Amino acid sequence: MSDIVIRKATVNDASLILDFVKELARYEKAEDQVLATESHIKESLFNGESTTHSLICEKNGIPIGYAVYFFNYSTWLGKHGLFLEDLYIRPSERRSGAGKILFKYLAQIAVQRGCGRFEWNVLDWNELAIGFYESLGATAQDEWVGYRLTGQELMNLAES
Repeated sequence: MSDIVIRKATVNDASLILDFVKELARYEKAEDQVLATESHIKESLFNGESTTHSLICEKNGIPIGYAVYFFNYSTWLGKHGLFLEDLYIRPSERRSGAGKILFKYLAQIAVQRGCGRFEWNVLDWNELAIGFYESLGATAQDEWVGYRLTGQELMNLAES
């Protein structure tokens, strides 16, 4: 039986997290969109005011994945929610149970914090992930359409 452990990431994991981010971006066919550096990871995830958290998944002491999450808020529920920004398990370790253990760990955090929701996004072509999420009991929220402002459009609005 493998020894899968989930631990809180530390500033010493910044390089590892960046490596996982790049692996995930490669898998999602978007590696050219990763602008983050190790310094960015250190400054944004591990400064004293960060509201974002990260976990490292290890198997037999070797890092095989990670998760990054933060807490949002539902006015309709009057409760916080846990939003999973990233979850990645290396391809060689998929189907090992590591992803489920990591999701269970995150669900336990959500329950302990009194969250009313645990949410994330998935690319519509990622059938392997969609099947996994549905096996956990998750349901797609297809009535909502996500929007985003970035780059110059974000600056234009901020300066208008």
